[in-house]
Amino acid sequence: MAFDIEMIEKVYATMAERVDKARDIVGRPLTLSEKILYSHLWEGMPTQAFARGKDYVDFAPDRVACQDATAQMALLQFMHAGKSKVAVPTTVHCDHLILAKNGAKQDLELANKQSKEVFDFLSSVSNKYGIGFWKPGSGIIHQIVLENYAFPGGLMIGTDSHTVNAGGLGMLAIGVGGADAVDVMSGMSWELKFPKLIGVKLTGKLNGWTAPKDVILKVADILTVKGGTGAIVEYFGEGAESMSCTGKGTICNMGAEIGATTSTFGYDDSMRRYLAATGRQDVVNAADKVASYLTADAEVYTNPEKYFDQLIEINLSELEPHINGPFTPDRGTPVSKMKEEAAANGWPIKVEWGLIGSCTNSSYEDMSRAASIVRQAVAHGITPKAEFGINPGSEQIRYTIERDGIIADFEKMGTKVFTNACGPCIGQWDREGADKQEKNTIVHSFNRNFSKRADGNPNTHAFVTSPEMVAALAISGRLDFNPITDTLINDKGEAIKLNPPFGDELPTKGFDVEDPGFQAPAADGSSVEVVVSPTSDRLQLLAPFEAWDGKNYTGAKLLIKAFGKCTTDHISMAGPWLRFRGHLDNISNNMLIGAENAFNGKANSVKNQLTGSYDAVPAVQRAYKAAGVPSIVVGDHNYGEGSSREHAAMEPRFLGVKAVLVKSFARIHETNLKKQGMLALTFANESDYDKIQEDDTINFLDLTEFAPGKPLSLEFVHADGSKDIILANHTYNESQIGWFVAGSALNLIAAGKA
Repeated sequence: MAFDIEMIEKVYATMAERVDKARDIVGRPLTLSEKILYSHLWEGMPTQAFARGKDYVDFAPDRVACQDATAQMALLQFMHAGKSKVAVPTTVHCDHLILAKNGAKQDLELANKQSKEVFDFLSSVSNKYGIGFWKPGSGIIHQIVLENYAFPGGLMIGTDSHTVNAGGLGMLAIGVGGADAVDVMSGMSWELKFPKLIGVKLTGKLNGWTAPKDVILKVADILTVKGGTGAIVEYFGEGAESMSCTGKGTICNMGAEIGATTSTFGYDDSMRRYLAATGRQDVVNAADKVASYLTADAEVYTNPEKYFDQLIEINLSELEPHINGPFTPDRGTPVSKMKEEAAANGWPIKVEWGLIGSCTNSSYEDMSRAASIVRQAVAHGITPKAEFGINPGSEQIRYTIERDGIIADFEKMGTKVFTNACGPCIGQWDREGADKQEKNTIVHSFNRNFSKRADGNPNTHAFVTSPEMVAALAISGRLDFNPITDTLINDKGEAIKLNPPFGDELPTKGFDVEDPGFQAPAADGSSVEVVVSPTSDRLQLLAPFEAWDGKNYTGAKLLIKAFGKCTTDHISMAGPWLRFRGHLDNISNNMLIGAENAFNGKANSVKNQLTGSYDAVPAVQRAYKAAGVPSIVVGDHNYGEGSSREHAAMEPRFLGVKAVLVKSFARIHETNLKKQGMLALTFANESDYDKIQEDDTINFLDLTEFAPGKPLSLEFVHADGSKDIILANHTYNESQIGWFVAGSALNLIAAGKA
């Protein structure tokens, strides 16, 4: 559980040496992001001025973190790698497989019973391969990483898109698929296209009702869900330095919603305070010795337009609280504009639920500031109009806020305290009445609000805002309530105006916890046995994917032409499907069931070209697989947006889909497809998307000449016999083409050829 100070000191020694060398070679001042990247180049990589957004570069991350839903598949793959122990510090965190329904105690007991097989598997695999294991109830992966493992200047990867949360402590923390994690755990380099850099200059200071969450809500509104793709977002300025470390974490966390590779802040006093408060003064001492390397060179922040590919400036003193949504996290509405926006769009005004928590907003500061609003309501005799629930970020947070009376404050208002876990944020919410699919509104402090994300109801209008705004809106019961200007009526008929929120950045009495929920691995795991029952419906040992036969794919059928937003939630839903994350065959029954078919406007209804009838997407694909017929998937812009879940790539691969052809990809999903030996292709001409017809048969004309920088030609044969030749671009380099040829990247690792 303890941080590895010797490893951190080695990172800092390498950083001091490599950054000075890189600065001389590049011939200019360096951003923080560049310093961290250059200091983590894989041994043998040249220190040079890499072309941003173009060059693939090999890196050596310092650590790996996996959450339980993705760890199952990652560790099942790692078992094939032929290694006796992970090569870098790695942890597994049980936070996804806990349903929120009755409250923490009952929900955790049920999860331990229902998912015992999975938790036992993860525990035993972790024990065998030298992996730290955080038990169910210990907390949410990203909060635990921030409390225990993150450090300024480090580079880590995690099998969850919100790994980026650790940027609040000055790391470059990047979400990846399980196959990427397996590479690093196996002692190999990790490949990333050298990112572009977006600078966000924060001036002024947050005040009143505005919170760190509003910074990223504003940035999301500016950049949209794909505006950060292929880029690192680096925050700086007086406004950045004035915020808490956990507030910075919130901003970095939700950077996943703009498609950013990651986000980060330079080392400052807020990080010193947080590290010291979480028992890591040794890290502060080490970081202070190399502090100039843990932020950008002064010239960069003085003249940022010269060093960033894009620059955004936000005056925190003028920033309004934002409420983003519904159905997408980048639709921003300042609180002062919500009344007219809601009316114009027909959004349900009545707020049914207010939810605080998730990896984004579950810190001590978040809970204390939200509790300050709750205390006011209770003191003034104001009855909340909406139901209220919270998920503390970790057992350390829960124990500390219980000790300090914050949980008691929430409970006085009837708040339901759920387990220290993800809960409703990832669809693990057994919400009463959701099956009726009634149109309604909820507000939460989470990061995502896609259709059906929280409760499975496509008519739930979910809005993302800060914890303190969630509290105010839930108490008022109205989406258009503006706590800055509006009043509430108490039990005496008096009009009460809420005071702005306040709360401690860190607990004045310090953090405390009795049992954090950590299991250290065995010193020698060679005798540890990992058992997977062949009849299990939760876990399934993996078989290698077949290598490419060296021939063009011909006679392929169009499985689906997805229209509009197609996130990893659409491709591989979470919620009740989480229970099958360790069983590839079973979870493949959810493949693309949420995607809208461009030809009939329906979800999970596509034409089976073998029979002419319509059926569920997985059923049609299984029919193609049984008949030995290849298939392809066609998609729109930013295909695969959202979670890092590699199941969205493994399921089509497992069921026989050969290629995914889209207008554009989200970064992680494109990599996941490549790692699993699939073809991830983009239209050379986006308008060719419109040429794809429902009964198309597809022939690859020059796959046998697959090479870096060379587009592929696909022949689409239509039902009337006419044809269109469509050019498809790709971003494969030589090593990635090797993954395709071998059948997957893992096949190369297992063969000792990677």
